[in-house]
Amino acid sequence: MKPFVINRRGRLVFPANFFGELDFTVLDTLEQFTAVIERDFEAKAPTGTDILHRVESGSYPTRFELLRDLGQNLFWVNRYSMTMFDKRPTRWRDVPRHRDDVFLPVLTPWEDRERKVAAVERAYQELPARWAADAEDRVFALLFDVFRHKLHHATELPAIKPTVAEFLEQPDALTFVMPDHDPDHHLFPVDEIFDADEEVPELEALMRWSMVLHNLYPWDGSRTTLRHPADIGPDDFVVTFHPRDREVAAFIDRVKQARATGARTTTTSTPVEAVPPRTPFPPVRVREAFRVRPALEALAIVRGEHVCDNVDVIRNASFSWSPMSADEIARKTGIRQRRYTAREPHHLALDAARAALAKSGRAPAEIGAVLVSTCTSNRQIPSIATWVSGELGLAQTHTSMDMVAACAGLPYGLAEAVRQIQEVERPVLLVCVEKFSDKIGSARTSRMIFGDGAAAMVVAPAADGAPVDVEVLQTYASGPVSEVNSIIWPNPEFDNDITVYGPEVKSLVQRYLDQMLGELSEQTDPDDPGRSLLDSIELIVPHQANKTMILDLAAKAGLSEDQLYFDIESVGNVSAASIPIALHDAVRDGAIGRPTRVFAPGFGAGAVGGYAVLRLDPAIVADEVVLDPVETDRAAPAPQTRTTTDDVRVAFGE
Repeated sequence: MKPFVINRRGRLVFPANFFGELDFTVLDTLEQFTAVIERDFEAKAPTGTDILHRVESGSYPTRFELLRDLGQNLFWVNRYSMTMFDKRPTRWRDVPRHRDDVFLPVLTPWEDRERKVAAVERAYQELPARWAADAEDRVFALLFDVFRHKLHHATELPAIKPTVAEFLEQPDALTFVMPDHDPDHHLFPVDEIFDADEEVPELEALMRWSMVLHNLYPWDGSRTTLRHPADIGPDDFVVTFHPRDREVAAFIDRVKQARATGARTTTTSTPVEAVPPRTPFPPVRVREAFRVRPALEALAIVRGEHVCDNVDVIRNASFSWSPMSADEIARKTGIRQRRYTAREPHHLALDAARAALAKSGRAPAEIGAVLVSTCTSNRQIPSIATWVSGELGLAQTHTSMDMVAACAGLPYGLAEAVRQIQEVERPVLLVCVEKFSDKIGSARTSRMIFGDGAAAMVVAPAADGAPVDVEVLQTYASGPVSEVNSIIWPNPEFDNDITVYGPEVKSLVQRYLDQMLGELSEQTDPDDPGRSLLDSIELIVPHQANKTMILDLAAKAGLSEDQLYFDIESVGNVSAASIPIALHDAVRDGAIGRPTRVFAPGFGAGAVGGYAVLRLDPAIVADEVVLDPVETDRAAPAPQTRTTTDDVRVAFGE
């Protein structure tokens, strides 16, 4: 998990975007690690030669573009040291010679260094400021101090550094050496990096980059040279590299063992053709399929308590991102804000569940089952559904279970809720909840799109003669392997962060949208068999995935924008909770002002899909649960008698 923090200015900060830390527990081979480094550090970063060429050809329009290139170049230069090692200036005579966890970098002098440094300095002075000259000067001072004191070539750096003993066996090897070292050499405290404050969001991001890069050199670069082993005096200082944690040390051991044994890890897979079912799966017409008809008694929602707007995203731009403005994010996704929470997903679920029960007037003892749709749960045992059941005081349910159906969480959840009420003939509590904000890391596509929130519905047996609120249900899953794996979390290839592969997502959405509309065209209106169900739809409330994409695909399917309702601009994509939150907001905004027949399609990760045709009465919508952004600690649990896992007799019921 990679949570955001709130700095002293009340702004969101995403540490994973600029500290460059990786999870080495998911990396088994040097090849895997190298692939991550190439993508995150090398793909966008210019070399020193590239920067020189751009300077000499006049390619930089303003100082800002030069500053970005300097920052990305220096992150690339430090791609191995910042992800794997702590660097410690150490007196040479105090350096252990025979430990296998202390390393020295072997460096190649930087070719044409003086020319490149001078060219960058001259270019910066000659270029115009992009936004704020003072802020750009402060960023340049930090970046250029690192750039001009860089002594080594960066193109062919080894990820695994030699131990001190291995370094001493190479008489021609060069490493950092300085005559002395000030242990109080200035470094920026973490809180100061978090609290960086610039009026221009792009410059705030660059300021954080420059502070992090400055901290990667905890010594005086102006007095540093490269020397051979024989030229290092006992009182000179060298820069020793130490694995930053046990996971890095274990990774280095795995790589060295593989080298020693010649072991290779290979993964091969044979592409499998996706074949359609022998016969299509028909939609479920609820009135005809089930004896007990469902009624929707309540809908309650909880949004994350922190607003993360597009400016916040840009203030936290990662060094692995290409340039993009806040307005460009809005044009690409239709999103200007998303909501984040410091709470855990199960706490959001409980807040929504309590509000839905209160709105329905149902007591906990009346509930027959608790269902939770989520793909971002931070807990496995107990599941969110069983935990919520306990917190609500339910001594027993027929079923309490979590379902992973991602963005189709509402239709999947409603389908199971309708089945459950056939068995228990009493209300079912359905909760849809997601928390993405701590599972994004530095993946920009995910950061632009996803948010946090929860919704809860009470689905109960309808009274005799009452309208049927859930009319048609359909669920799907699977497809071509590329679509099934179009959204992945956790994804080892992206440091276990959630990852979105846009073209594959668009492909599965188009496939399902065409199928859904085809089915609705073929289905008759339950109240008027003379017309199609599609013609009877009054409003479409789709999963809020990406407004720009959905409108484009809807237009291709013959739908107009005024037929669809979106709240994604201020909520973002909340996966399973997306549709029910949008239903709430459609009532709030007046798009639903009376009992309305709604088509609610969802589609997403795992190539899941589904839809519900609902009759939504605005009267069931509860007032929104508004969370206090300051009060992040949960109330202490009620006192209770506990056993311990150390008491074996009690554990086995003796």
